Amino acid sequence: MARSSARSGRGARDWDESDVRVRPGKGSRPRTKDRPSHLDAETGTVVSRDRGRWGVVLDDRPETRLRPVVCMRAREMGRTAVVVGDRVGVVGDTSGRPGTLARIVRLEERTSVLRRTADDTDPYERVVVANADRLLIVTALADPPPRAGLVERTLVAAFVGGVTPVLCLTKTDLADAEEFTAQFRDLDVEIVQCGVHDPLGPVEEIVHNRVTALVGHSGVGKSTLVNRLVPDADRATGSVSGVGKGRHTSSQSVALPLPDGGWIIDTPGIRSFGLAHVSPDQVIEAFDDLRDVVADCPRGCTHMGPPADPECALDTLTGTSARRVTAVRQLLAALRTNHDWES
Repeated sequence: MARSSARSGRGARDWDESDVRVRPGKGSRPRTKDRPSHLDAETGTVVSRDRGRWGVVLDDRPETRLRPVVCMRAREMGRTAVVVGDRVGVVGDTSGRPGTLARIVRLEERTSVLRRTADDTDPYERVVVANADRLLIVTALADPPPRAGLVERTLVAAFVGGVTPVLCLTKTDLADAEEFTAQFRDLDVEIVQCGVHDPLGPVEEIVHNRVTALVGHSGVGKSTLVNRLVPDADRATGSVSGVGKGRHTSSQSVALPLPDGGWIIDTPGIRSFGLAHVSPDQVIEAFDDLRDVVADCPRGCTHMGPPADPECALDTLTGTSARRVTAVRQLLAALRTNHDWES
C-alpha cells in the first residue's frame, strides 16, 4: 500500500467515468431513409454500359455525344437496374476527361421499355432498352430464312412495352416479301425493305430525331443496316462504349448518334425471346378496338377462340377488327411456344 501511495503522490491522477471514451458500435448510429436531393444533378441519357460503368450523354453538353461522361451507380441507388436509353441524373466530375468518374444518382420514369426473359420458364425479366420510340425488327427474307416466331414474340414485347414496332426486311434480293409479310398486315405494323440494294430513305425517315432500337437474329444484316445509318459506326461504337475496356462487345447494347438527329440503339443478336412476364390480357390491351370487347369474356378466357374459348367476346367482331383478332391470336399462340424458331 505504501508503494502504491508513493506512486500516487508523484503525480498519478484519479480516474472517473468522465475520462472513459466509448467508441460507438457499428449499429449505434441512427438509421435514416433520407437521401440526398441532388438538386444540382445534370440530366442525361445512358448510351452504353460495361462492367459496372455507364456512359451518359448530358442534355446541355453536346460535346458529350462524342465523349460520354463515364459514371458509376451511386450507393443510394442500390441495385436499381440502369440500361441503355434510361434518363438519369448525374453528379460529380461531369467533365468527361479521361480518368474521371461521375455518379448516377437518379433514374427518371421510363416512357417505354423492351423486356424479355431468358425463356418462358424464367421469372427474371431483363430490360433490353428503355425509352425507345421505335423498335426496328430486322429480319432477313433468306439466308437465314425468316422466323415468324421471332417476329411475333418481338411484336408482343413491343406492344406490351409501349414501343412502336417496325418490321425491317433485309436480303430482299433473295426472296419475295409478300408471303412473309401478309401475316402481319392486319396488326397495322409498318413494313420497310432495307436490303443493301434498297434506298435507305424510308428507314431514315422513321429514325429521324427519334430513339430507335434494333433487334434481330444473328446473321440477318443488322450490323450492315447500322453501318448504313451511322457513318463510321465502328469508330462511333468504340467512342461511346469506352466505359470499361474501351471496346463494344456483342453482349452489350450501345446507342449511336445519327448524323441528322436521333439515336440508334444497337442490341446484341438474340436466339431466344422469352415472354414469361407477359399475359394474354396485356397483348389485347395494346389494341384499342379489342380492349373494351374482352370485358365481356367469361372469367379465365384465354382469348384464343373455339374450341378452347367457345364464348370469347372477340368472336363477335366483324370486318377489320375481326381480321385483327386472327392476327392477334397468332401472337397469343406465340406466347405458348418458344421453340418454333430457335436455332
